Amino acid sequence: MTITSVHPDVRRPDAGTVLVSLWTVPAPDLQRRAADAVLDAWEGQPRPGAMLSLSTFLSDDGGHVLNYAQWTDDDAHREWVRHRRPAAVSRIDESIPGIRRPGVARYARYRSYVPDGTPDRHPGLLVTPTFTTTGPAVQRALADTMLDALERERLPGLLGAHLHLAKDGSRVLNFAEWADTAAWREFAGSGAAARLRAAVSAVEGVTADTAAPTASGQAGVTHYRLHASLVNVPAP
Repeated sequence: MTITSVHPDVRRPDAGTVLVSLWTVPAPDLQRRAADAVLDAWEGQPRPGAMLSLSTFLSDDGGHVLNYAQWTDDDAHREWVRHRRPAAVSRIDESIPGIRRPGVARYARYRSYVPDGTPDRHPGLLVTPTFTTTGPAVQRALADTMLDALERERLPGLLGAHLHLAKDGSRVLNFAEWADTAAWREFAGSGAAARLRAAVSAVEGVTADTAAPTASGQAGVTHYRLHASLVNVPAP
């Protein structure tokens, strides 16, 4: 097992399932405690080989911890949930009063856009726009539309856009890695962003998830920074 400050290898071929959970903490000074608590919980227990990696991200608004976990398959994760999860999460709840953990969403990475000529990828910013969809066919149509648009636009500062499909057909997650906040802000106010939104709006059966304006200044968009990654099994 290794704990690193490197973004997860999102495209690793042995990750058959991705588990995403967003925790809400009552105060900014509890973010790091919550992220450390989940990493400590994994360090302190036997780790199944099916658990590949866990990365924790802190939101710039001080209110959230995003957990991104890669496993080989859902059955192995469900087996761990039945036998070991209650003890692990109870310690986290006890150490972080007021934390809210709405649950885990199951995804599979579908396709990725990674620009050519980016040998050393060290993202400084993560954003995770999500979209509600009416089924698997709509998921794929949306993801393909977004990736085709990104290929055409060639956005400066976008290091990777990894489209994940919820396994129940209900959602698409864009795990978007940016060089820094400045690059993302330049995109957000550009014609390219408007064209991408128009392409998404043209796909029937898609609704962009919305939320109150965040510290990033745009509804539904939260900025995250990597806290740490635990790599249990190296990528093949």
